[in-house]
Amino acid sequence: MGVEQLTVGVVALLLVAALAAGWIDAVVGGGGLLQLPALLLVPGMSPVQALATNKLAGVFGTTTSSITYYRRVRPDLRTALPTAAVALVGSYAGASLAGSLPASVFKPVIIVALVVVAVVTIARPSLGAVTALRHTGRTHQLVAAGIGLGVGFYDGLIGPGTGTFLLMGLIAALGYDFLTSSATAKIVNVATNLGALLYFAPHGHVLWALGLGMGVANAVGGYVGSRMATARGSRFVRVAFIVVVGALIVKLGWDVVQENLRPLWS
Repeated sequence: MGVEQLTVGVVALLLVAALAAGWIDAVVGGGGLLQLPALLLVPGMSPVQALATNKLAGVFGTTTSSITYYRRVRPDLRTALPTAAVALVGSYAGASLAGSLPASVFKPVIIVALVVVAVVTIARPSLGAVTALRHTGRTHQLVAAGIGLGVGFYDGLIGPGTGTFLLMGLIAALGYDFLTSSATAKIVNVATNLGALLYFAPHGHVLWALGLGMGVANAVGGYVGSRMATARGSRFVRVAFIVVVGALIVKLGWDVVQENLRPLWS
């Protein structure tokens, strides 16, 4: 499978998906909801190739948005960097299993988790409105590391919704506001993308030309999204978060329905 086999129309679709995914990822996470399914539509592309190429493109977007966020929000690097390091290890471990475990095994669990996240966020309007740290010192670092390891493993294994789970984990478990959580999540998300890529690249799963092209589009979306989020604040991020979580629930729910009905159709 190579880029030369792609039509102009397919490449254009993938670039638009990458641009939109970069914007979504920068604001609340969940850009894989668009980018990964778009890659899976390419004829002849295996799921592992799609996941690997998605990670390459995602590195560009998350790096761009994390730099933009840091300049404007200044998240605490004493939390963000150690969490990112642990997340990188978790993502590498998840990626090593990506080819052997079907994503369908996890989808029902993920849907339930997303529904709980949506209900809690809507029912508690004050959640993430301001930063009110729940832990300090070593406990703070250990909780952050636990979030990074768990979400990093998920990102390497499956991917879509990683930024969303990171964002909610930082808000609910550590007490950051939406904007600070989003800024911190972007730094961690760079590491989860890199961790998976460190496994996928040596195994030849990455389509480099396509991934680099999508990476440029993803970076543009990430830059625009991060500037918009920092300009409009936590309230804007919270609303966007609820919308993306809802979209994730619908998308994954539809996937589960299709997978269960497919044996009846065949």
